[in-house]
Amino acid sequence: MLFRMIYDDRLAQAAYLIGCQRTGEAILIDPERDIDRYLELALREKLRITAVTETHIHADFLSGARELAEKTGAHLYLSAEGGPDWQYQWLNQKSTGGPYPHTLVRDSDTFRVGNIEFKVMHTPGHTPEHICFLVTDRGSGAADPMGIATGDFVFVGDVGRPDLLETAAGVQGAKEPSARALFDSIQRFNALPDYLQVWPAHGAGSACGKALGAVPQSTVGYEKRLNPAFRVAQEGPLAFVSDILTGQPDPPLYFARMKRDNKAGPRVLGQLPRPPRLTVQQAAALDAHAVAVIDTRPWRDFRAAHIPGALWIPLDNMFPSVAGSFISEDEHIHIIADDTAIDEIIRCLVRIGLDDIRGHILPADMSRVLAAIKPASIPETDTRGAAPEVDSSRLFVLDVRNQSEFDAGHLPGAAHTPYTRLADALEELPEHRPILVNCKAGGRSGRACAFLKRAGYDVTNLAGGFDAWSAAGAPVEHEAPQPQP
Repeated sequence: MLFRMIYDDRLAQAAYLIGCQRTGEAILIDPERDIDRYLELALREKLRITAVTETHIHADFLSGARELAEKTGAHLYLSAEGGPDWQYQWLNQKSTGGPYPHTLVRDSDTFRVGNIEFKVMHTPGHTPEHICFLVTDRGSGAADPMGIATGDFVFVGDVGRPDLLETAAGVQGAKEPSARALFDSIQRFNALPDYLQVWPAHGAGSACGKALGAVPQSTVGYEKRLNPAFRVAQEGPLAFVSDILTGQPDPPLYFARMKRDNKAGPRVLGQLPRPPRLTVQQAAALDAHAVAVIDTRPWRDFRAAHIPGALWIPLDNMFPSVAGSFISEDEHIHIIADDTAIDEIIRCLVRIGLDDIRGHILPADMSRVLAAIKPASIPETDTRGAAPEVDSSRLFVLDVRNQSEFDAGHLPGAAHTPYTRLADALEELPEHRPILVNCKAGGRSGRACAFLKRAGYDVTNLAGGFDAWSAAGAPVEHEAPQPQP
């Protein structure tokens, strides 16, 4: 048996290629949408991808299951659990007509890829249809499984959050029943043998849990013994439900769209977009309020001068959540980035369903582009400059950190909206009052400032953020503030 994990650092997401070397067949579990890298890996390992599966309808990225079925004709094994509201709707919509080869699976069902057996375990909680796969290498003579692909059920040091159906997808009243279902799934997991390896779909940095570990894999016994969620579950369902629903990070806005599209069926790409390089004249003619212009240059360069309406989204691990929260699925996209970064940026965008990428601008050309237009800039102030204005209440103070950060301490009178939720909160912000935007150290607030400026707001970034503010001994509040007029 061959086992390979393919990891996306920016989404902290793991797909798994599991192959039978005797027959040359392989399966992919939880693939992302840019499938060429999986196909290249399989080719290097002398395997054919004959099957594709996923543990659930994902919320944080677009699935590559449909794309692979189109490209390779692979057989799909997908969950039939969760009830009528959580069934895949695209299985009979092949681009050439008719159904994809597929089998809908339920708890305790088994199927084989070559000599490798996969046994389905229904583990609702994160989502109603969620399943795991117990993997047994029958070709080696094994009678017992060696590991379990746990998807978004059990992570290293955490379990999948049960609130996303409500907080991200808008299914009201879903989080507490989901948390109770997750508790029951943990009881089933506790009955598994300790030696089993645990192969989760996410690691540290994912928004699908609140305390995921940075170690990529674990064992059942280790998680039963040391996973904090399992420890709380020993206190009973009430304690578990209360704990698991407390302190979850705010989900990015694009999660609702991912859940919708993965259920209905992601659009078939065929190949990655290859945007042309724009001339200086073409770049200068862009209206970045009508199209999305992603500027990846350093903050100091963007802040000093940028195309009016451009979004500041540097290529780091926050890139997908920022782009997905700030750009709508129907916007044309242009990218300011070096040639060496453009492929990775395109992959990040298509993984979250932002496909309409029209052009590429080199940072080296930006001085000439900016010389040909009237550039925009974003003012920035430090604690010394901001404190008198905050004290006088002249500024509307907006904190764009997570809720737990805000609750631990914030600027006096600050309003709170996480940066990934800003698009839903614009009507709550003052149109004719200066807004001071802060985060922990100035990075998230810089991104938020660019988004708000594009929307027409008068914004200033707090350099150094809350860390610099509190280090300077400026006043800090720890209770939720009263609404500002």
